[in-house]
Amino acid sequence: MEGIPKLNSGGVQFKDGKYKFEPSHTNHGAFHWKGSLKDTDNGDGHNVYMQVRVEGYDWSRFNGKQRKTVPLDKLSYDGAALHTDDAWIRACRYRGSLRPDNCSVTKSYHR
Repeated sequence: MEGIPKLNSGGVQFKDGKYKFEPSHTNHGAFHWKGSLKDTDNGDGHNVYMQVRVEGYDWSRFNGKQRKTVPLDKLSYDGAALHTDDAWIRACRYRGSLRPDNCSVTKSYHR
């Protein structure tokens, strides 16, 4: 697996990230990613989450937990395609309905 650089934004961190594009005959040719999602501001009362997008689809959300570090190991893919060629990933903090969420820079990957 290839490394994903540490993704940081106010109150959220994704570390020890790795990814690979699965072969077409395995796991739908998915974008396979994993790492540790951490809430870095225990007192703010906000949750953290990852967003991942593959070509042709909108962002998918994978929730973390407040005041904790959560290991994630996920597959993201287009079920109608032979394999995934392009994927984007970022770490975010949910700040409620009245304030916009803040997210790390978006990293993009190509098969």
